[in-house]
Amino acid sequence: MTTLEFDGIPFDPVTALAETGEGVDEAPTLRPGSDDTVTPASPFAGYAETAPAAGLAVTGTQPEARAAHADGSASRAAGPLAEIRTGVVAAHRAALSAQLAMQRAVWQRALRRSSVTAEAAGHVHEGLEASGVRGEFTAAESAFKPPARTDRTRLDRADLLRLAEGELSVFGSAYRRPGTVAAARLGGSTRLALTEVTRIELYGGSGKGSVEARFEGDPHAAATQVAEVFALYLGLPLVLSGSSLVAERTGTVAVAASGTITLTVTALDLVPRPYVTGTVRVAGAEGALDVTVTVVERPGSGVGPGQVSESLLLNEFHMAHLARGDQGIAMGPEFAEYTGVRATRLPTGGLLLVDRVLDFDGKRGNLDGASYTTEYDSPADSWYYGDTANDSMPHFVYMETSLQAALLMGYYAGPTLTQPGTTLSLRNLGGTATVLRQLDLRDKTIRQSSRLLSTTILPGSSLQTFDYTLSVDGEPFYTGETMFGYFSDEALANQTGLDAGRPAPSWLAENPGARVRTIDVAARRANPAARLCSRRTLALIDRVEVVDGGGSFDSGYLHSLREIDPSDWYFARHFHLDPVIPGSLGVESVIHAIQEWMIDAGFADTIGDPVFRIPAGRTFSWRYRGQFLPTDGTVELEAHIKEIHRGPRGVTVVADGSLWKPGLRIYELTDLAVELVEREER
Repeated sequence: MTTLEFDGIPFDPVTALAETGEGVDEAPTLRPGSDDTVTPASPFAGYAETAPAAGLAVTGTQPEARAAHADGSASRAAGPLAEIRTGVVAAHRAALSAQLAMQRAVWQRALRRSSVTAEAAGHVHEGLEASGVRGEFTAAESAFKPPARTDRTRLDRADLLRLAEGELSVFGSAYRRPGTVAAARLGGSTRLALTEVTRIELYGGSGKGSVEARFEGDPHAAATQVAEVFALYLGLPLVLSGSSLVAERTGTVAVAASGTITLTVTALDLVPRPYVTGTVRVAGAEGALDVTVTVVERPGSGVGPGQVSESLLLNEFHMAHLARGDQGIAMGPEFAEYTGVRATRLPTGGLLLVDRVLDFDGKRGNLDGASYTTEYDSPADSWYYGDTANDSMPHFVYMETSLQAALLMGYYAGPTLTQPGTTLSLRNLGGTATVLRQLDLRDKTIRQSSRLLSTTILPGSSLQTFDYTLSVDGEPFYTGETMFGYFSDEALANQTGLDAGRPAPSWLAENPGARVRTIDVAARRANPAARLCSRRTLALIDRVEVVDGGGSFDSGYLHSLREIDPSDWYFARHFHLDPVIPGSLGVESVIHAIQEWMIDAGFADTIGDPVFRIPAGRTFSWRYRGQFLPTDGTVELEAHIKEIHRGPRGVTVVADGSLWKPGLRIYELTDLAVELVEREER
């Protein structure tokens, strides 16, 4: 087992040296599970490359810093480097403060609307259309993901009568959830006015859903019931065992004894309670009705962890609240103070890639050794299948679903509760991962089995290490290890990147005479006939500069620079009140650069139906030592081609890479492999 390690370089050791003339003492090793304590000069630091087999260690300065102090040269070099670091720190603090103020303003506006609505939080990027790639429909990234799905699009009178008796299974076996009592009924105590549902569309109407039905009797009762049908169709009552439906209706329609009635859904969400809102019209009648159907828990019942189902610790309702709602509901009352402030959260919208927690064998406050199992459903119409150039699930989804499961349960264990009153944000720091076998994951439920290996508490921060395995139908297909850190605002502001604040120019900057040619990715993407091209939400690069035969391995060099737009879709998703570019999308952007280079190099020319995927059996590693903020200006990346393997079915390329924000190299990728092969029949 690889052991990830944290190496202690203080935020600003050179400034400290310049001001005091003193070096930074090496900190003692902190062993997981020991009673040792450590008080480093700063809570945030760089990270070492090696680790003792026993576990996670916290050490002092890097060798360069210790050597400089030993020979007395540090104070002579401190001035210019200290000025650079001071400028970087000031810029980061200003950016964090500005972004936090903007996000808090958004939060306050949401509160004044009485709830965090789907329009404000879950459907921010409505400009992205649903797409069809290779003849398959995929939903928009902002689309609501229902807790259950069915192929049923019509209901006869007998089906409706069963729903009136609380039989959600009329939609199929997915609507039977162990440990969950299905008590919600169509119509409640009101006479059933609907006679037939002729059409249900998950993404119909304005894109949020629609229902068309026939009725006899009171059109107002029919309007309520057609909205209730859609709430039941989504499986909303499944997230609150024993729940019922409560309807609110406004408006009037001309009296009609029978006819066709249509619901156009305008909003739906799981926060603060699952609800559907829509406009209902009766064919041939004047006027319209606005109807909201809300799922509410049984009187006196709890809605926190383990309280809404006998078989689940957390479900989709808790995930939504952890992402952007009430943390007390999501994690328990101990976490209520984190609601509405910068704190650890899951992503939201299309970046929320964990659905349920099945079990957790640890205990809150016991921060080492727990194991847990979570699940994520990957519908075939998920936005990322339509927007990627890969035949398989994009690699960033592999990364996110495993990492989100780890951070979720590591956070649930309670490391932030050890430092009350301190605002801590979570960041991934690095890890390794290996694809074990190729699978088509469309319409599969991915099970994540993970272990919390260790937790180390430091002043103003803490570190956790995990291992994880992803499986489908009991067969593992992805495995790895990772480290997360919880950091204070001061720690985030004082980050010094991978190189302790020292300049680390790209290979291209160090070789200004290199002969560069350009791949115009944006133009290729705009060509409707272009194959193997990521698009829409996954249009992460616009051009790639290539140096043939360049780079660290003389096998090819790729470089890309992209401006950051503060309105980019992922900032609203990752994270609420704490927006940064997901590290996994940084990795994905390097993958895209490699893919574009492979197409440009002609590797697909001899393959009849080529597809990209991440090859099995090749371990990839990453390190993150910083964050891309909306105000950072640019994302710069490079990739050094190190291996090219040609086989009977295609080509595999292996590369190392780095990413920069202005002035800092903050991501490092090692042995990132991309495979271009013949498509297999599904």
